[in-house]
Amino acid sequence: MSVLGLKMPALRLNGLLGALILGSVVLIAIFGPLLVSGDPMALDFAARLKGPMSGHPLGGDEFGRDVMLRLIHGARTSIWIAFFTTCFAVAGGLAIGILAGFLRGWVDRVLMMFNDALLAFPGLLLALGFMAVFGASRQGIIIALGLAYMPVVVRVVRGTVLSLREREFVEASRVMGNSELTTMFRHILPNCLAPVTVLATTMFGWVILAESALSFLGLGVPPPEPSWGNMLSTARPYAGQAPHLIFLPGLCISVTLLGVNMFGDAVRDWLDPKMQG
Repeated sequence: MSVLGLKMPALRLNGLLGALILGSVVLIAIFGPLLVSGDPMALDFAARLKGPMSGHPLGGDEFGRDVMLRLIHGARTSIWIAFFTTCFAVAGGLAIGILAGFLRGWVDRVLMMFNDALLAFPGLLLALGFMAVFGASRQGIIIALGLAYMPVVVRVVRGTVLSLREREFVEASRVMGNSELTTMFRHILPNCLAPVTVLATTMFGWVILAESALSFLGLGVPPPEPSWGNMLSTARPYAGQAPHLIFLPGLCISVTLLGVNMFGDAVRDWLDPKMQG
């Protein structure tokens, strides 16, 4: 208990710091373009590859576009894609996982056969394959990454449902005359939310990193729309002349992932019964 007593304040501090970092990034993504006026596509050749200067607090890129504005709009792109991708993956994974775990039989075998086939591929490699089908766009990235990460959610939900379907409250629901669909989504679903919430917070960081990687490879958000990944990609030829063009987007990605991981660890420990008391 003494060890737990020492760990709990540290966990609260890490969770608070992670929430502060992540909340700041989200607020910048939502309200930044409203508070800092300007066009991230506007060209200013006098600021080309320059560091901080008047009118451009973080300098200009290879075309003289304001780096600060592009970072802010890139945050909006990354957060928007990560949020909707996570929602898509979690919603689809919950539905499939509950059906597979509760109905069992041939439904479980068919669904898990396809799910295991998708799990055989690394997430980013699977997303690259889907991007070849859906094309490079925001919607394409959301669908591709959502389908790539959905099998992980299916596995977690199915395992939880398998342990819940034999519980007394499920039998009571059947005795009361509730349909299987009502039992699944009224009594089983709420008990799956805790592990899925932990997974969703972690997946949010996975998606930000994957979206940046796809954009860096030229398969994500198409230029000139700013995203942290394509900013890194276009800055590679100028790494020696203007290192801030690589350092700043990389710092944004690193700090955001740090906040997501710290917050996700705190949520996991908060929902873990072993950490209570």
